[in-house]
Amino acid sequence: MKRVLTFITFLAVLIACKPEEKKAVQPVIFSDVTIQDDFWTPMLDKVKDVTLGVCIDQIENQTGRIRNFENAAKGEGRHSGIFFDDSDVYKALEGMAYSLKNNPDPVLEAKCDEWIDKFAAAQQPDGYINTFYTLTGLENRWKDMDKHEMYCAGHMLEAAIAYYDVTGKSKFLDVAEGMVAHMMDKFGPGKEDWVPGHEEIELALVKLYRLTGEKKYLDFARWLIDERGHGLGVGAGGKRWNPLYYQDEVPVRELQKINGHAVRSMYLFCGMADVAAYTGDQGYMDALYRLWDNIVDCKMYITGGIGHIGHSEGFSADYDLPNKEAYCETCASIGMVLWNWRMNGMTGDAKYIDILERSLYNGVLSGISEKGDRFFYVNPLESDGNHHRQAWYGCACCPSNACRFIPSVGNYIYGTSKDAFYVNLFVSSKTSFEGLTVEQKTGYPWNGGVEIKASGKKSRTIKVRIPEWCENWTATLNGEDITCGREGLDKGYLTVARQKKEDVIVISFDMPVKVMAADPQVKADEGKRALMRGPVVFCMEGVDNALTYDTATLDSSTTFSTEFNAGLVSGVQTIAATTAGTQLNFIPYYAWDNREACPMKVWVDYAE
Repeated sequence: MKRVLTFITFLAVLIACKPEEKKAVQPVIFSDVTIQDDFWTPMLDKVKDVTLGVCIDQIENQTGRIRNFENAAKGEGRHSGIFFDDSDVYKALEGMAYSLKNNPDPVLEAKCDEWIDKFAAAQQPDGYINTFYTLTGLENRWKDMDKHEMYCAGHMLEAAIAYYDVTGKSKFLDVAEGMVAHMMDKFGPGKEDWVPGHEEIELALVKLYRLTGEKKYLDFARWLIDERGHGLGVGAGGKRWNPLYYQDEVPVRELQKINGHAVRSMYLFCGMADVAAYTGDQGYMDALYRLWDNIVDCKMYITGGIGHIGHSEGFSADYDLPNKEAYCETCASIGMVLWNWRMNGMTGDAKYIDILERSLYNGVLSGISEKGDRFFYVNPLESDGNHHRQAWYGCACCPSNACRFIPSVGNYIYGTSKDAFYVNLFVSSKTSFEGLTVEQKTGYPWNGGVEIKASGKKSRTIKVRIPEWCENWTATLNGEDITCGREGLDKGYLTVARQKKEDVIVISFDMPVKVMAADPQVKADEGKRALMRGPVVFCMEGVDNALTYDTATLDSSTTFSTEFNAGLVSGVQTIAATTAGTQLNFIPYYAWDNREACPMKVWVDYAE
């Protein structure tokens, strides 16, 4: 009983000192959202029932990732794998925690506790924890800024906070805070300089500030971000690294264009937005607005994928977007979701959710197979038939990232402000917030019908995002038409004032097949077109177009028909495009490479 009372007292203190964010929109957290959706429920079940098990098996049995912690605890044995492999274990545990939040499972929780005991045993007396340096020589730690020590610490911290939130158990959080204390003893104003080679710790520190209310964590995050761009970043032997690759060319407030490694960029921008949410740092936000314009206008694929260069996993010149060579790392698309979610929260502008949605349904979901047991690291927009998902990777950041991201997808559906309740994504689901209950029913993304019931308190208006891909829609409130064009929207949202104790909003988004042309400056797509329907990008696979794949051509006379195929890749919408009696067959891009090996392309020749 004493332990329970202590925990309750601690929670009361946390609530009392909860920092206030300067956000336009606050998210409704996934654990407060019940999803019963024909599209997303099978996805969530797949990760819970299959993907988590795959990650656990790889970490425990197929690779040396968990043994690294066991060896570090003993102070003997070798380190196997890559120097940042600890991060995959932490991300997998974060995914396990999110799964436990909505699906309590004592066996899975026991597995988490088993791993956490190994983490705690591997921690050094001074709080440091990183199995690579523990097993290869602690005397070499903190000498190479690109050895991901803070990156691993950031993922550990995110996982520890997630597990504490689910269970109230503090052991893992104590380990993570011990590592943070170690870092803050060594680095900071008046101490040693440090520029994290791979950003991640910054956003994690803000999460710790949000949990504890201790401003020192926010200050440390801001200090680390402001260390960039002053010539301090060095790698092995103190050699100055490529500043563009590491987002280290100028101080972050002066950044004009996005450069370097795509995932690192996304995590940096997330950290900047998080810090700005508490500090109101306008310099950070002005830079983020510029960078967002640059990436969306000049460096993003139609799938929401980013970063085309394989050797750097990053960006090149504006409009340089080849299809077959496109890298589009799955983690980078997840990063686009995380960053755009934060930008929407800061501004209340639906354009960020539009990009989030594009990346989610195309760039992220393509990273995991129909069965949930194989993964794409790289997501090209064209293939000769030799690019396939794999069971695992030596660098396994993408599988472990998918297993922590998808269980938390409920985060992105709803938001709240002082006066409004936001419907951002269209997913059959239900949530309650401060006396307001909102229930949504839809067949999205395959059809555009959405019904939203709002009951209870009428203190908030309902704001429904009208997707940027939608040109025509109809809306009613309690059976009465709501007349509104784009010019009548508020930052991309349809604003609906409550009328009754229970109001019913019905929206129908027209979902025609849209023939998309790239910006003329994208040379790779000259004379080509791509197909979208709703938020989903489609592609051609050779298996569906054996006789027409090589000669496939669309033109202005092409007609389109759509059909839902329940037996194809767990059920998908398909498009038949007919030109002069010749039919071409398209499936959603995220669903490709789930059948036999064959070529694929998103961009198809177009005859003017």
